[in-house]
Amino acid sequence: LVVALSIPGLSGCASGIPKGALVMDTQTLEVRQLSTRRFMTGDESRILAASAGLLQDLGFNIDESETSLGLIVASKDRSAVEARQVATKLLFAALGVQMAIDKTQKLKVSIVTRPKDGGISVRVTFQRIVWNEYGQVSKLEMLNDVKFYQEFFDKLSKSVFLEAHRL
Repeated sequence: LVVALSIPGLSGCASGIPKGALVMDTQTLEVRQLSTRRFMTGDESRILAASAGLLQDLGFNIDESETSLGLIVASKDRSAVEARQVATKLLFAALGVQMAIDKTQKLKVSIVTRPKDGGISVRVTFQRIVWNEYGQVSKLEMLNDVKFYQEFFDKLSKSVFLEAHRL
């Protein structure tokens, strides 16, 4: 009797992957193109060393590094207080309404490298987690600003050049 009654409940749990869930849309492909560059070198260790050095120069702490897998994960903590939010909070407080503002944020970056067509493909992703003054997560987002990624890869190109020439 117990088995017979539990079968309909279990069948609801085994619905499988929704149709189209694993299909990449155009936005996903645009983000991948934005966050990936190919370097014409076969020396993956130099790319990883240049990447780690650049991240440290940018104020990130290396959290994890697995060079045999071509992976670096780093993060840094910063203030998330914005003048606009503070002004809005003061305005709402004058009206007797409580409002939480952002207080701290953690920027996380992951770099993944892989050999491809005689070069090294480098993919970098940046995420941001923001906590409000009550310690609650108020934002959890991937950063997809084109200018941000262009500047990162420009700096990485210079770092790779310096690393290759041991300057």
